[in-house]
Amino acid sequence: MGRIVRTISKDASVVCSAIDGTDIVSEIEKIHRTSAVVTAALGRLAMGTSLIGFGLKDEGDSVTLRINGGGPIGSLTAVSDYLGNVKCYCDNNIVEIPLRPDGKLNVGGAVGTDGTLSVIKDLGLKEPYIGQTELVSGEIAEDITEYFAESEQTPTVCALGVLVNPGLTVKRAGGFLLQLLPFAPDESMDIIERNISKISSVTSLMEQGMSAEDIALMTLDGLEPNALDDFEVSYRCDCSRERTERILKSLGEKELKELSQDETTEVKCHFCGKAYNFTSAEILSLIEK
Repeated sequence: MGRIVRTISKDASVVCSAIDGTDIVSEIEKIHRTSAVVTAALGRLAMGTSLIGFGLKDEGDSVTLRINGGGPIGSLTAVSDYLGNVKCYCDNNIVEIPLRPDGKLNVGGAVGTDGTLSVIKDLGLKEPYIGQTELVSGEIAEDITEYFAESEQTPTVCALGVLVNPGLTVKRAGGFLLQLLPFAPDESMDIIERNISKISSVTSLMEQGMSAEDIALMTLDGLEPNALDDFEVSYRCDCSRERTERILKSLGEKELKELSQDETTEVKCHFCGKAYNFTSAEILSLIEK
């Protein structure tokens, strides 16, 4: 299980949510069998999406983040519910590229920078809210920060990190999403900038033994912060045979007739890898339905 802690300044003008996503990113590596740089990229996107989803208001709300930067990893997609439970996938699970000059995984090189970050919020309305911004770095956290500044005019600081062991397992994964409300005083921004400048990386703080709550409180140090929420979150796929049937029916009669010519049709979930098998007779019954 992962954990998200939300903190707020005394004057309620600044909110920070921090996540310990080590277990979530470990599950991503196990399900998708990703190479190190893909684990880092998908892990960052999943945690960022989880932090955004955690800020949604109503049960049934969800948010989808999709990145296509033209890099070898292809398109990346993550979906979170309103509690921060998340699922994700990408086009290419295995990408091998050189490390950055500083010895770190080259997430930006794997994701690419020639493309966009799309944010789709399904809030139970007739149409979902869709926002889109050009990628800044492909490192994901910076791209999320830019999205909020440009599309939602919300001053935001996002930091995300994944530390991968030599054996490709996940050692540490975490991040935070800090946002200033419109009435936040200028001095709050000055204090936050000083606090953020002291943070080398989220994973280094976790390596020092700091929890998600410790990190969230650290970002608001000097603003008399308090912890608001503390929730367990997980990698959670809500696929089912019934949902898969609905997807198949949406293909239309012509394509279903073509599928029915095969003795068995296998449909595999992108998010968790679970396979659903349909016989020729079952495919034909979907046409009747």
